[in-house]
Amino acid sequence: MNTPIIAVFAGGTSAEREVSLGSGRASALALARSYPTRLFEVTAQAIPAGVDPAKHVVFSTLHGTFGEDGGMQRLLDAAGIHYAGCDAGSSLLTMDKSRTKQAVAARGVRVAPGVSFDAGAKPATDAIVAQLGESLVVKPNNEGSSVGLALVTNRAELAAKLAAITTGGWLIERRIVGRELSIGVLKGKAMGVVEIRPKSGVYDFTSKYTKGMTEYFAPAPLGPDLTAAAQEAAEKAFAACGCRDYARVDFMLSSQNELYLLEINTLPGMKETSLLPMSARCVGLDFTELVRELVSPGLARFQAAAASGLCP
Repeated sequence: MNTPIIAVFAGGTSAEREVSLGSGRASALALARSYPTRLFEVTAQAIPAGVDPAKHVVFSTLHGTFGEDGGMQRLLDAAGIHYAGCDAGSSLLTMDKSRTKQAVAARGVRVAPGVSFDAGAKPATDAIVAQLGESLVVKPNNEGSSVGLALVTNRAELAAKLAAITTGGWLIERRIVGRELSIGVLKGKAMGVVEIRPKSGVYDFTSKYTKGMTEYFAPAPLGPDLTAAAQEAAEKAFAACGCRDYARVDFMLSSQNELYLLEINTLPGMKETSLLPMSARCVGLDFTELVRELVSPGLARFQAAAASGLCP
């Protein structure tokens, strides 16, 4: 049986395009050590020309809308193209922070109290403060990389933030102050726990992508019981949302040592210095080994289909 070519998708049309290009280049270089690999730059909401279901298995590093919300996955499914990572349904679910919270809460994973709304039906400031208090996080319901994230500390700041919102779906949550944790999940099993300590106190877009703005501890200095609890919560959240192959699950650990889900990222950053590779190094997987593991379920699905005569 011929070995398929790994088609690495990078770029895309979202606000995270530049981040994705970096992820794609790093992943393609690492995958090329093990497989025939080609990097495709995605510039439109379409499968790039030249991708062949009989020859390619896709490894997508498209972050944000269209890449991570099930849009590209639906196109790949319709074209009969095999790919690594979460399917269209779980991708769509996890990109919606409100639906993700509902799904994981039903499995016993703690989430921050919050309110979701559309820009055309904004809640009253007083009602939000009465329900959630004044220390709040306001963020888009369907963006990644902390795009649009804002912290408010009083009623006036909340009113100003609400007034500035003109489009899209949004989420307001009670702010959980504590330690931020990130855990890679590979084939349903949690890897190492990484602690994120932004020097500004907020892990926003600037802290994520400006060198020196954030410290990372891998593994996180938690002790065995808290580490195990965080890993178990990550696995529960992964399963609750129907994820497959891999994802990254992020939490806040409160001062009372309570874990609160922040988000599930189905196509996380994939540079060698990104959080998922940090989590993998905690369990002995270097970057080259990690990408080989990440793509392997997609390859297995391609090979099973070829063996049964189902590949085009």
